[in-house]
Amino acid sequence: MKKILVLLSASILILACGFNPEQFLYDPTLTPRPTVTSTLTSTITPTFTPVTPSATYTLTPTLIGYKTITPTPAESATPTAFTPFNQITPDTKTPTISMQGFVTIFLSAAEFYKKGCEPGTVKFTAQVADASSVNFVVLFVRFRSKQSGNTSEWTSIGMQPLGNGTFAYELTPDEMKAVNSFKNAWVEYQLVATNLDAKELGHTATFSEKLTLLDCAPTPTVTPEATATASK
Repeated sequence: MKKILVLLSASILILACGFNPEQFLYDPTLTPRPTVTSTLTSTITPTFTPVTPSATYTLTPTLIGYKTITPTPAESATPTAFTPFNQITPDTKTPTISMQGFVTIFLSAAEFYKKGCEPGTVKFTAQVADASSVNFVVLFVRFRSKQSGNTSEWTSIGMQPLGNGTFAYELTPDEMKAVNSFKNAWVEYQLVATNLDAKELGHTATFSEKLTLLDCAPTPTVTPEATATASK
């Protein structure tokens, strides 16, 4: 009876104090913390095996003393037009000579002779541009050697007015200076127009190689008497 009372008293006391009887009935075993095992995963570093390429050499022969051949272009099938030599026209333009103040100048011949042959004179005819203002036209002439190019002094001659601005003059060799010093020479000429006050109103350039003075070499006349003497 006493044991029962003791147990009841103990139970009431335990309940009052929050006692857990299992603590006395069982030997609690502490559960150990799990041991963390560090597992290191090693990264495998790949191993590279260098592959050395085998060099392949192609031998290129070097030719010594060899000249590169230049390819010749193929001939065109279209024929090239050919111009015969006798159809080529040369450019023979005559240079223009200045004729300031003059319209036209005419000569009766391209050559004349000293005494004994014909023609022995050459006639100059000139037309001025301003007939109302021009009163005089002066003709200048001189010799120029065809071989050496030497020239004589200028000879000035007044031309004769024919009216309407026309002037003319017939030149003879003896009128020119140094006529006996030149044989088969060029006669160069130039014309100058003036008014009453001798003011120049126009002039031409010098005309060269347009007129020639020739020596006269008459052909001897054969007489019947001379022919008979020669036959003996």
